[in-house]
Amino acid sequence: MTARDEVLARIRAATSAAAGASAAASQLPGGDTASPGYRTRGEVRGAALLDLLADRLKDYRARVRRATSETLAAEVDAALSARGASRVVVPPALRVPIPDWAQVTVDTGLPAADLDRFDAVVTRAAVAIAETGTIVLDGSEDQGRRAITLVPDYHLCVVGADQVVHLVPEAVGRLTASAARPLTWISGPSATSDIELERVEGVHGPRTLEVILVAPGC
Repeated sequence: MTARDEVLARIRAATSAAAGASAAASQLPGGDTASPGYRTRGEVRGAALLDLLADRLKDYRARVRRATSETLAAEVDAALSARGASRVVVPPALRVPIPDWAQVTVDTGLPAADLDRFDAVVTRAAVAIAETGTIVLDGSEDQGRRAITLVPDYHLCVVGADQVVHLVPEAVGRLTASAARPLTWISGPSATSDIELERVEGVHGPRTLEVILVAPGC
């Protein structure tokens, strides 16, 4: 059996099992059954889960801040101040405190040329995956259109502790209700090494990604 045959056999077995047709599932090489050959639930929880996410985000050159519900406003203020971001675009239902000194514009379908004039975009997230350091946006009202998180050069994303999972399958399970919408999976700032293997950031999206991890209670 070739590698291709084995991969196809596993796909057939997994999809048959998911559809409740376990009796028709093929026997896999080595005596395996149709059960997934990967972890579907993580074992890391609590503070260790947030620490893992923070480490993975930093590996991808994202910036990370920590906050509680009481200090979130101060951390948002500090992040925007450090960036010098006074012109901020936000989705329609952000529910994140923005400092009074910032000029805030709620996105109502602004064209890309207008979005490019903003210093920053601030959003929430749908889910975050600690193992891979990935933030997922699902286009909900507190995250907005994909365009507002791709055009501005700086993306400040607020992630609650209850939104963090350990593994990708857990995130996929949480995204079931929004699966029909465009999903944006973000692992660090936008970057490419297509030209002479030199890393260039900000080509396909924000040059800088900063994440505020909020402890339980926010």
